[in-house]
Amino acid sequence: MLGVDFPEGNYSRLAELARCIRGKMIISVNDIPQMREVFTGLNIQTVNINYSLAGKPTPRRELLICNF
Repeated sequence: MLGVDFPEGNYSRLAELARCIRGKMIISVNDIPQMREVFTGLNIQTVNINYSLAGKPTPRRELLICNF
């Protein structure tokens, strides 16, 4: 996703951390079915954004996930 080396298993670890920590946590990820599945049970909001590469905006959706 976006050319960043972040293995899928790390998202599962983030989700588990968000579920068990006492503090507040907000995560932003691409809106794809795998992310919705991994973060099930947490508060998920959808946000429309524009990615801009070479000055050409491309509409996309992000998930804002929080544990509060």
